[in-house]
Amino acid sequence: MIQFTLYSRSYCHLCDDMLEQLQAYLDSYPDCPAFAVKVLDVDADEALLALYDELVPVLIGHKEHQTAQQICHYFLDQTKLEAFLHG
Repeated sequence: MIQFTLYSRSYCHLCDDMLEQLQAYLDSYPDCPAFAVKVLDVDADEALLALYDELVPVLIGHKEHQTAQQICHYFLDQTKLEAFLHG
């Protein structure tokens, strides 16, 4: 299973767009493995705010037995997402 974490904030239209695009892409991906998406509000945690404040939305992917990897920020980068899925 692949776990995605989207670092976001509540009033961010780019965050909403990235989540919608990620869901649509994965739902249409023919051989997509099982996945889950967790959305975390950076404004609710000072440590996350310090890391991601100016970068949100930030998409992180994590595969079992591998280190989590930042895939993209601001906009969904399908090329980097595909590289993550195939890597």
